[in-house]
Amino acid sequence: MEFANKEYFLLLLLLIPYVLWFFLYRKRSEPTMRMSDTRAYLTAPKSWRVRIINLPMLLRCMAFVMLVIAMARPQTRNSWDNRTVEGIDIMLAMDVSTSMLAEDLKPNRIEAAKDVAAEFIAGRPNDNIGLTIFAGEAFTQCPMTTDHASLLNLLNNVRTDIAARGLIQDGTAVGMGLANAVSRLKDSKAKSKVVILLTDGSNNMGDLSPMTAAQIAKSLGIRVYTIGVGTNNVARYPMTVAGGVQYVNIPVEIDTKTLSDIAALTQGNFYRATNNKELKQIYQDIDKLEKTKMNVTRFSKRYDAYQPFCIAALLLLLLEILLRNTVLRRLP
Repeated sequence: MEFANKEYFLLLLLLIPYVLWFFLYRKRSEPTMRMSDTRAYLTAPKSWRVRIINLPMLLRCMAFVMLVIAMARPQTRNSWDNRTVEGIDIMLAMDVSTSMLAEDLKPNRIEAAKDVAAEFIAGRPNDNIGLTIFAGEAFTQCPMTTDHASLLNLLNNVRTDIAARGLIQDGTAVGMGLANAVSRLKDSKAKSKVVILLTDGSNNMGDLSPMTAAQIAKSLGIRVYTIGVGTNNVARYPMTVAGGVQYVNIPVEIDTKTLSDIAALTQGNFYRATNNKELKQIYQDIDKLEKTKMNVTRFSKRYDAYQPFCIAALLLLLLEILLRNTVLRRLP
């Protein structure tokens, strides 16, 4: 812990004259009673009130110390931390087309995918991980980072309504999603570079075919793990009609051949997830990837930490006032 205003600690020197005044001069002004002989009181037992008679003064001094520390502005250290850790560079490419609202996975495909991805991210604290989302178009939701708190926050904000509201075109641009993720890995110095591509459909949008994007990934030494999510045949889908929701069965059209070819070309693996349990197991399998060394630079932000000292000073003063006006009250 550092202090921004260390000069305030000089105020602690004021305690020396105060303590001297209290014990040497203040007691002289207190009421006294003359006794002809005090030898009988020398062996008399002392009550607990007598033993803590100076406690209010001690509490007052401690409160003053706490206030001086608060005035000195205690702060956490602000520093850069460079260290070498084990990890790989990973881009998650996630389909956010409106079909991801289908409820064959619980509560639906997109939420199930986000939950498992969040668990995967939390289990790999040393990895550079980024997030690409795609529907009819693709863009980077979060570039690769070891700041997983920010990454998880951005992942949590992923919604399928960006296509429904017209912010991007709806559809499934698998090639564009893969290409966007690959572009984030092309300058990586890590020995292991991985894209985890999750989709529930087949490529029907975009200017770049999935296999062309896969060829680019292969040329850059990037392995692609593809996941086709959704049950076989049909899936339950909520459709908005006349201000309400009507459930309809939509066909599940996953281009398993293209996804399998992408994985095979880039020396990755293709997986099918028809329920939450299978999806979770897939991420656990991918979690067993090899690791490589990389340098990580972390920055810790400085913030003031005076509040506990102010609270302690207030409590000490309240306790001192309470004792002085109750059990240690002096008459007259």
